[in-house]
Amino acid sequence: MTNIYQQGLKHKEDELAIQYLPAVKAMAFRLKERLPSSIDFMDLSAIGTEELIKLARRYDDTLNDSFWGYAKKRVYGAMLDYLRSLDVLSRASRKLVKAIDYAVEEYRLTHEDEPTDEQLAQMLDESVEKIHEARIASSIYTVMPLHDQLQVGDEGAALANIEREELINVIKEILSGYKEREQMVIQLYYFEELTLKEISDVLNITESRISQIHKSVIQKIKESLEA
Repeated sequence: MTNIYQQGLKHKEDELAIQYLPAVKAMAFRLKERLPSSIDFMDLSAIGTEELIKLARRYDDTLNDSFWGYAKKRVYGAMLDYLRSLDVLSRASRKLVKAIDYAVEEYRLTHEDEPTDEQLAQMLDESVEKIHEARIASSIYTVMPLHDQLQVGDEGAALANIEREELINVIKEILSGYKEREQMVIQLYYFEELTLKEISDVLNITESRISQIHKSVIQKIKESLEA
């Protein structure tokens, strides 16, 4: 009798998960839009679905009014954990990413667009494959919460202990030094979670310029916290 009851309960909980599968797929698709092509939508969706089922099976509706309200952040967090698990930025890659960012900034002083992987490979005396991999790794990290991004690099250990309130104050102070449109880039990217293309359409500036603003803000935050 107990087994029949448990099976019925499990079925009920799985039905709860099935109800929100479209929301998980939409979340995975939205995240995928902000990631390089090497990251597979199906992998993100599978990770989210697995987490959703686990959450449904331990959900207590007497403690939480809304299952999706309870599950949403945890499902998204599971997808981010998956991206972190890829270990996309080794120590060597981090140094190369910084070198690439510097080379791109230098190139922009005399050009309107960004250098290609081939051009960067020549500039930095690296293989095109390594340049390509480092740029993919860098682009994956741009979807991470700011605190994750600030720990990328040799200064990461020092930044790991920054209090949330202090970080928020630093970000506000740095953003106040930017023009309104540049502040909107950060607002739309991190809080509205728009893609670079969507921000480009809204603000009528190029995707490469948006990427440049984003990296500039992250770097200034790092420099401020290190001071």
